[in-house]
Amino acid sequence: MRILFLSINYWPDTTGIAAFNIWRCEYLAARGHQVTICTGPPYYPQWRVPAAYRGRLLQREERNGVRILRSWMYVPQVLSTKKRVLHEATFLAGSLARALATRRPDLIFVVSPPLGLGLSASFLSRLWRVPCVFDVEDLQPDAAVELGMMRPGRMVDLLYRVERIAYRNAALLSTITEGMRQRIVAKGFDPARVTLFPPRADSALYGLRQRESGADFRRRYGLQGKFLVTHSGNMGVKQGMEVILDAAALSSARPDILYLLVGDGAMRAKLQEQASARQLRNVRFLPILDDAEFREMLAATDLALITQQKVVSDIVFPSKTVTLLSAGCPIVAAVNLGSEVAHAVVNSAAGRVVEPENPALLWQAVASLSAAPADLEAMRQRATQYATECWDERRTLPRMEAELEACVARWQAQH
Repeated sequence: MRILFLSINYWPDTTGIAAFNIWRCEYLAARGHQVTICTGPPYYPQWRVPAAYRGRLLQREERNGVRILRSWMYVPQVLSTKKRVLHEATFLAGSLARALATRRPDLIFVVSPPLGLGLSASFLSRLWRVPCVFDVEDLQPDAAVELGMMRPGRMVDLLYRVERIAYRNAALLSTITEGMRQRIVAKGFDPARVTLFPPRADSALYGLRQRESGADFRRRYGLQGKFLVTHSGNMGVKQGMEVILDAAALSSARPDILYLLVGDGAMRAKLQEQASARQLRNVRFLPILDDAEFREMLAATDLALITQQKVVSDIVFPSKTVTLLSAGCPIVAAVNLGSEVAHAVVNSAAGRVVEPENPALLWQAVASLSAAPADLEAMRQRATQYATECWDERRTLPRMEAELEACVARWQAQH
């Protein structure tokens, strides 16, 4: 098949949606499909475009069999609602122009957010008379309202109208968790048209701690002898990471415990300022790590954290959940008990779930597990076992490919 992907994030970004896009595109290309992705320059989660991609209107690359067509877009250094709208609007215009210059595909695969790609997909699907798969990685209008980023009104109503158009015109709707799937179905869409393309566990992470001790990572950053509690990935509004700083303040009498915050994002500077102002000597920040050093960090981690704000916990499933469990990292998740993250932690028996935005409970979980090395070792074993059973790439990727081929076959039979 000739498959055209439209997504705002791709390699060399590796966080969040970009990670999903990379392994899907490269798997399909390795299977012999002709895969093209229309995307923008890398920028996430730092919200900065690297020098090699800056100031370029159009760029073309190829990596592992995937043709990458980039178009310029506005990337704000400081986020606001208006700047985010402009950011997404410039990408929508550029990616649509890029797509129109490509050869007609057999299938369009659109990854949302941004939600506006649904309009591009609807237009291209009708123009080329080919099916579109609309992949929902984030229920954007729901999240914006529940986070308080947007107030109910005309703009929110417009977003929901765009959502309905995108969902209605897609031949197949996909998402990453059952909770998100049920939300989409509850909006009035046929359950038979809404499928799961679950995350993929990286088999290279299985048994990581047996191959690597993390000692080199600890020496490099002066972390010897510390019980290392890490939070890695995007540092944004949804993560509600202030609770980690509050827990760190409560644990100041335990100099053996250190909170390591790794990554970047819209809230990083503010978090660093708060940690400095509060003189939290048990908190360290590191930038985004390359693949090799990231694996070293996972091997060195004693306990991993996943935090979310209360209002979005049930509609967000960070990809790092799969990464951490695959690597055998015990998790303390400060999330709503009904969320998909909580289900994964509870069902895997590889960690603890505590009430979100409650630093006292977060600290209690860290303290109790730091004193229970046998429990942590058992959690490590169960984490990898669960990731293998639920998300192994030898099952998730072939299933996705089969559903895409079936979608094209149905479309061709009906048209």
